[in-house]
Amino acid sequence: MPVAVGPYGQTQASCFDRVKMGFMMGFAVGMAAGAMFGTFSCLRIGMRGRELMGGVGKTMMQSGGTFGTFMSIGMGIRC
Repeated sequence: MPVAVGPYGQTQASCFDRVKMGFMMGFAVGMAAGAMFGTFSCLRIGMRGRELMGGVGKTMMQSGGTFGTFMSIGMGIRC
């Protein structure tokens, strides 16, 4: 299958590359949001030290994965 070439000689990304990029962008945004909300919620319930780091890390991974999944689905719909 020939690769589509843009007006300035660049090649277009495949649908899989777009979905992958959507997941990575969503994961990064979700990690940032998870860091903020996770820190506040863990401090509010009284976590300190290693327990705090584990709680914040878990929240960051969960929100990053969730938001990344939805962003990749959105990019897949746009293909």
